[in-house]
Amino acid sequence: MRKLLYLMLVMLMAACSSIDCPVDNVVESRYAIMDSEGDKLTLSDSITVWSTRANGEDTILLNHGVDIDHFALQISYSHPEDILYFSFDNTTVEDDVTTRFHRQDTVWVKKDDYPSFESVDCSAVFFHTLTGVRYTRNYIDSIVIKNPSVTYDPNTVHFYFYPKTDF
Repeated sequence: MRKLLYLMLVMLMAACSSIDCPVDNVVESRYAIMDSEGDKLTLSDSITVWSTRANGEDTILLNHGVDIDHFALQISYSHPEDILYFSFDNTTVEDDVTTRFHRQDTVWVKKDDYPSFESVDCSAVFFHTLTGVRYTRNYIDSIVIKNPSVTYDPNTVHFYFYPKTDF
């Protein structure tokens, strides 16, 4: 009887310390590329997105995305505003004439950061509330916040991204 009681106590302690940390805990903002009618649009132009880290070095967040209708970008957890640099490139050949274009836009995403605590056993995670977005308009027509709550839910679209269509 004493052994059974001891065994049950050990099992109970083991069960209480077992915490399921989320496996997919990458916090990213998700962009859906849309046309002016509100339908998903596949972007045929190459898109590269980068940002500058706190130490002044550039970091690429998306490298040469082509034929995409959505993309995800990581968010900083130490700045109230992220500055993102979007670069768009395309090359077309018609009647043996090669045409290249390059457009670049800057996007400023304002947000509030707050820690999410699962357990002492899990790594620290910051969630975000998007509070504003502004951008230059060389290639981008508009960016609209659809869902301001950024967590590690991989199915939530946070921004609608509308490119200009007059190229």
